[in-house]
Amino acid sequence: MKRLLVPGISTLVMLVVLIGLGTWQLQRRDWKADILAQIDAAERLPAIPMPANPTPFAKVSVSGHLRTDLVALYGAEVRADTLGAHVIVPLERAGADPLLVDLGWAPNQLRAPLVFPAGAIEGYVRPAEQAGAFSAKDDPSKRLFYTLDPPVIGAALGLARVAPTTLVAMGPSVLGVFPQPVDSLPRPPDNHLQYALTWFGFAATLVIIFLLYARKSLRHEPEQPPHRV
Repeated sequence: MKRLLVPGISTLVMLVVLIGLGTWQLQRRDWKADILAQIDAAERLPAIPMPANPTPFAKVSVSGHLRTDLVALYGAEVRADTLGAHVIVPLERAGADPLLVDLGWAPNQLRAPLVFPAGAIEGYVRPAEQAGAFSAKDDPSKRLFYTLDPPVIGAALGLARVAPTTLVAMGPSVLGVFPQPVDSLPRPPDNHLQYALTWFGFAATLVIIFLLYARKSLRHEPEQPPHRV
């Protein structure tokens, strides 16, 4: 039995960790469900005028003048076997810094001119990104960016100051008309149940392995000689 002491303790510790991870993922699933419910509720409500300090992913409406002479491209996305990017244009606002607006996706090889919206633009607020160690390298000289960092993009467009967030335009898409805006608020993926089942599966596998090991060890354990008086 002594040979099972260390493996048993190790198995117990690992079992506690695996069950804890699975339970944490179930808690994350409940948290994510609340977030998705809030997004669904916000999507049904009308957009609000953009405040001075908007919360990320708030649904807002902004008025101003689009600087269609200053266009940047963000990202690389394939749609219907066509490579394209999102069109970024500054929106000049009265009494506030210019706001970068993601007007939607357009193919790189566009044969027709871009069609820009008129009047107020409705969309959601997207927080700034920071380039990571493995991020694709921006090309400011070509106004092509892979990290949505407003100050960096604004500087490449010749703007001294821009708002720290980006407005992602929302609206219906028209076939053959570009850029094509998104039609809904973003929804984070909800894979937490899958992750939880994975951790619980590891825990069950660990128990089975230990039981098989214990059975084999006890089966081959030498018998104690009879005690002589």
